[in-house]
Amino acid sequence: MARSSARSASPMPLPPRPRRTPGDVVKALLAVVALLALVLGVPFGLIQVGRPVPDGPPGEWLGSAIDAETLIRLLLLVVWIAWAQFTACVLVEVKAAVSGVGLPARVPGAGPSQLLARQLVAAVLLLGATAASFTPGLSGFGQQAPDTHRPTVAAAQQTPGGLVGGQQQAAADALARQAEQIARQADTGQAHQQGTKFYRIQPPEGRHHDSLWEIAQRHLDDGRRYKEIYALNKDRVQPDGSRLSEASLIRPGWIMEMPADAHGGELVETPGSNPELSKGQQRELDAYAKDGQGARDGQTGQGGHGAREQHRPAGRDGDTATGHFTVPAHHAHAAAEETAAPSGTASPAPASHTPGLPEALLGAPLLAAGLLAALGRRRRAALWQAATAVAGRRRGMELPTPSGDEADVQDALFAGADPGAVRFLDQALRSLARSLAAEGRPLPLVYAAWLGADELHLQLAEPAGPPPAPWTQGEGETFWRLEGRELPAPTGTTDGTGEPSDEEPQAAPYPGLVSLGARDDARLLLNLEAVPGLVSLSGAPADRQAVLSSVAAELATNGWSDRMTVTLVGFGADLVPLAPSRLRPLDDVAALLDVMEAETASRRAGLGAAGADSVLTGRTGPARTAGWAAHLVLLAAEPDAGQAARLAELARDAARLGIGYLVGVGGDPLPGAAWEMEITSEGRLLAPLLGLELEAQLLPAPQHAAVARLFAAADAFGGGGGDDDPAGPAVAHRPPFLVDISEQGRPSVYARLVGRYELMGLDAPDDERGPLLREALALLLLHREGVHPRVLASALWPRGVGDDVREATVARLRDWLGTGEDGAPRLREDATGRLVLDASVVSDLDVLRSLYHEATSGRGADDRAVRGRLLTDALGLVRGPLLAERPAGRYGWLAHEIVDAQLPFLVADIGLALAAFHLERDRAPKAAEALERALVSAGTDERLWNELLRAVHATGDEARLRALAAELARRSGARGLPPRTAALLDELLPGAAASGEAGTA
Repeated sequence: MARSSARSASPMPLPPRPRRTPGDVVKALLAVVALLALVLGVPFGLIQVGRPVPDGPPGEWLGSAIDAETLIRLLLLVVWIAWAQFTACVLVEVKAAVSGVGLPARVPGAGPSQLLARQLVAAVLLLGATAASFTPGLSGFGQQAPDTHRPTVAAAQQTPGGLVGGQQQAAADALARQAEQIARQADTGQAHQQGTKFYRIQPPEGRHHDSLWEIAQRHLDDGRRYKEIYALNKDRVQPDGSRLSEASLIRPGWIMEMPADAHGGELVETPGSNPELSKGQQRELDAYAKDGQGARDGQTGQGGHGAREQHRPAGRDGDTATGHFTVPAHHAHAAAEETAAPSGTASPAPASHTPGLPEALLGAPLLAAGLLAALGRRRRAALWQAATAVAGRRRGMELPTPSGDEADVQDALFAGADPGAVRFLDQALRSLARSLAAEGRPLPLVYAAWLGADELHLQLAEPAGPPPAPWTQGEGETFWRLEGRELPAPTGTTDGTGEPSDEEPQAAPYPGLVSLGARDDARLLLNLEAVPGLVSLSGAPADRQAVLSSVAAELATNGWSDRMTVTLVGFGADLVPLAPSRLRPLDDVAALLDVMEAETASRRAGLGAAGADSVLTGRTGPARTAGWAAHLVLLAAEPDAGQAARLAELARDAARLGIGYLVGVGGDPLPGAAWEMEITSEGRLLAPLLGLELEAQLLPAPQHAAVARLFAAADAFGGGGGDDDPAGPAVAHRPPFLVDISEQGRPSVYARLVGRYELMGLDAPDDERGPLLREALALLLLHREGVHPRVLASALWPRGVGDDVREATVARLRDWLGTGEDGAPRLREDATGRLVLDASVVSDLDVLRSLYHEATSGRGADDRAVRGRLLTDALGLVRGPLLAERPAGRYGWLAHEIVDAQLPFLVADIGLALAAFHLERDRAPKAAEALERALVSAGTDERLWNELLRAVHATGDEARLRALAAELARRSGARGLPPRTAALLDELLPGAAASGEAGTA
């Protein structure tokens, strides 16, 4: 659940305030008059009447006879007590509204009096700028969205409350009561015969709105029993024709059937006479009761609520108000749209469970994209380190192939990643910061963001004026919205010629945004560094750890952040390889407090010296320094009472300083916690008082460990083999697939991938599906270890596809490839369900790898002549970059493939080795020819250019040497020649690099 400390009046953005009407103002004035009369007028009148207690010792008047004067004094005493109780209610409500503690404490025995006081106080607050700014706990209840046709941002708000002990047990008890009651009513039908209680959702009173939680609190004495009300009314037709589909979505005028033990004067019963209802209201109530009885009968006879599901109305255009959250309507109805979408369209289909791949990563597109990109960078760095290592420590060009859990996690990253969403989020945020800076406006404080398939919604802490184009105003002044098609092209990266621009890139404005989970097809990202206090996370230890691991991994690898420090306390030391420059592990809370007290003081002093009121002011201004970088702290180790108090004091000013704290707790709530959330064993992230319920984004312990091992394996490979390495020194990794390179090893199907894509040994597929089948075959050829069907589908259809289309494509591919000489299909499934090609289907890349392996670790290792022949044959296969001239819009998955980086290194190694072989025999022209051939596929490898300069210099052809130097200068552009190349040119052509002669030769 969620709550707020008093010191944090508005830690979450509030829903937009509807415009005040003259009637609202009249109501507010009347409420002021009523409060003055009741709070001040009543005691003034009572004083004029007389004292309720007579003069003299108590024994005298207590023992005196009861007369008319005594009765009057007793009545005065009762009125004074009632006035005191009502005044106490007013004070409690005013304190709750002003301090932002949300639902106020209950005054004993003052149910009607406190309700009247609450309504009057809420009405009075209408005279202020916004009641929501004083009553965050009440402002969002039952809010109905305006009738627009523009999706709105999800509006999260804070409704503080105490952390209720034994939440899971209480929820289980509530569900048990609910099940017992529904079963009893379904079996006997007694409830409607004896009279069923109903409640009509009241219209907003000022800024106070009804919610199921508050209705349950008033009429069932326990807000947690809101689930019982929801279960009784889910999907039943309301008077306006709509249905209750979410517990946080209720609208004024709706009718709620209540549990049998509900009590309170606002309830009505049916059947029976209800004189307080109009005839129209009675008809609505009778129809609703009949609909409920029919639904129960349908459940009894048909087993469940399927009958009602068949008549669910289609989603309407416009906004869907959900009380505390306002979710875009197209998000709320995504499931229905996807079900209706025909197979083969671009609409994503619901992910079906496939054994072997972790669903947690399949359902985390931003996290998967970040991990995949970081893993690719780490592997490329490892390849470079291996390629430039000394000869005695070389490890070859083949990274070890993951297996087991690591293979499953890697496949899940491929299948689940959505790099397009990461790019959209990053470019949208940076373009917003750039536009505001151009207008001389500061960055607004953003609490959260909802990321949909083609739009982004930002929730601002307070109104910040009109958003810069192409951003548009959302539902209210605190909501900004951007559609994907309106996103401007990125600037500051190139100058139009493909070369980097001299313009300084825009800093990431909100690096603390991190995914918490999803609701329908929208993902909620919380800005941790904007929280005015601590964020606590309760739940079972393993579940809390899964949330913290997910947050840590995404913060370490996301693409919408620049400089950042993420401190991990009590966990995550094995995650440091994900981003050594970002992640910092600490063992315990004591060490953290020492670090953060010093940093907090330093940041305060830095802001004061810079004249900035917060890090947002300085992050994109002229004083931009590392001091404005976000620092996010994730604690798995629970603090003791003293440490918790020190943490609360540090977090008091954290939002202004760009520091955020997320603390996992298993016991009592933390002091100073601004938001409190709970992760359930079912993977739901809950904050009932906020109306927040998400499918949580998790990184469970097995996937956490597998991710860490993937990065550790890349680091170990890049470090090279040594005496202490199990692989031993000078050991090259074996390729994942070796072919028979003799004359007897001719394949039945041969594909050329190094250069233009060509196929031999297969009939051309039909024109309509041919490109798709060729792309699928290329992916399988690059993964001889096997490709999971989910990975194949995500590569061919990045926006998603149905299972039926995927299975039909695999069957079509199997038919096209046919069978081998032994009658076995050339495409089969292995024990893990991955698609694997038969050994008779070979690519030139397989042959290239096999020739290089044989030349360096086989026969060529001891026979130089054989080695030269094998290297020459390998280099003869090089015709260009991998899959050159591929169709536009296809093969996007190559961006994630390490083979796209392996091939240039492999070709460069072959070219360098063959050039060295020729130079040993004084055949400099042959060496230069081999190097130029290698540059066809590895044109950016500095080693090849340097060796080519030496080989051409050895031929004595100075004109050709100067032409090469000029080509190098042209390629380098404004960046200039690399230092080693410049030094080599100075040696071969003295003064050429420094004087610019090379560039004009």
